[in-house]
Amino acid sequence: MIASVTKLESDKGAKKQLNKREKFVDLAEKRTINAIKAIRIIAKLGNKSHYEYDEKDVKRIVSALNKETEALKSRMLSTGGKDTVDFTLE
Repeated sequence: MIASVTKLESDKGAKKQLNKREKFVDLAEKRTINAIKAIRIIAKLGNKSHYEYDEKDVKRIVSALNKETEALKSRMLSTGGKDTVDFTLE
């Protein structure tokens, strides 16, 4: 009887872990796709016939995105704090 209760508890724990993994995979895929789409939308600003910008603006945008991806990496690998990146062009 005790062995079957322990196995049942073990099965519940494994299922809970699987559900957490499934939830992570689902959210990670959706959020990553959304982030990629957002970056592509920013890239559309590269059309010089519609917008005026200079190299300094491009460097600031890329720098802000790079800082945020580094902060993401740090948070996910638990090696750093929760840095925030403020962004303005002017």
